[in-house]
Amino acid sequence: MSEEKNNEVFLRPRFKIESEFNKDELVQKFKANLNNGDCKYCSKIVDNHIFIDVPFDEDHYWSPQLHVEVVKDEGATFVKGLFGPKPQVWTMFMFLHFAVGTLFSIFLVMFYVKWTLNSDLLFSTLMVIVLPIIWIALYITGRWGKKRGKEQMEELHEFMMHTLKRN
Repeated sequence: MSEEKNNEVFLRPRFKIESEFNKDELVQKFKANLNNGDCKYCSKIVDNHIFIDVPFDEDHYWSPQLHVEVVKDEGATFVKGLFGPKPQVWTMFMFLHFAVGTLFSIFLVMFYVKWTLNSDLLFSTLMVIVLPIIWIALYITGRWGKKRGKEQMEELHEFMMHTLKRN
């Protein structure tokens, strides 16, 4: 079993593990381990997609979710994993990033128009400066949230590795 991870800079880290088991065996391993009475993790299994959440009593706003996909590619079976915030948190962050980007574009055009017309530039200049600062603050907040959920992320990864090594 070999594991390939991506860079730690990403807010949603990914990994890929090659396995000697076939797709159905791997999904059955997850079903068996998640349905075990000792398992504390919440999960949903849809086809070859497995969503693993932290327990309700340990859950907080920045708690991660592990999305595992079992795929067959070029004769080998791979377990692809994606750590990320809960879908609601991710959607909110993407909406805020999109809104800030859209507003920045609007105010940049407004700045250019006012500049060419020799009009008052104060508000548009202020917004063109403030919006990138807001975007940077959103990014830093996301990194901070990832750091808060790092321990839970490692627990989820350990649980997944234990499941894959289980006979």
